[in-house]
Amino acid sequence: MTPDQRLMSGLAKTVFRLNGQFVSVGEELAGPAGMTASWWLVLGTVLSEPRTVADIARDVGVTRQSVQRTADLLVSRGLAEYRPNPAHRRAKLLTPMEPGRAAIGRIGPAHRWYAKMLIGEIGAEEAERMLDVLRALSAALDRIGLPSDQLMATG
Repeated sequence: MTPDQRLMSGLAKTVFRLNGQFVSVGEELAGPAGMTASWWLVLGTVLSEPRTVADIARDVGVTRQSVQRTADLLVSRGLAEYRPNPAHRRAKLLTPMEPGRAAIGRIGPAHRWYAKMLIGEIGAEEAERMLDVLRALSAALDRIGLPSDQLMATG
């Protein structure tokens, strides 16, 4: 394995581990409010403004189909609704309903407590630095694209 491969593998394994840890934390925080981590993620993304499923998927870095399944569940449970999109007839806008906002509100106190514990553990300055580094890593992956994109370009 080359040094570049070793570094890339280390980055990937660490990010996958972090993802698992954050999903576990999200499940613990969301569960008492009758939510799951994925419901919280999708619903939280539309709290400030309605968005299309495709926009949510791009924002959180998962497939449109995955967000669509979650959004449909949120709608079927009365936590969110689809509204017409003036910019696009077929791409409806997902927006929270009052029960969804209330559920997110019930997560708030535990979320605040856990955030204080985590940031207290690593420090606010270090957390900001980590956030900048993770955003830079994500941006680099966006610029490079998928391996198949690169192989086709060089092929």
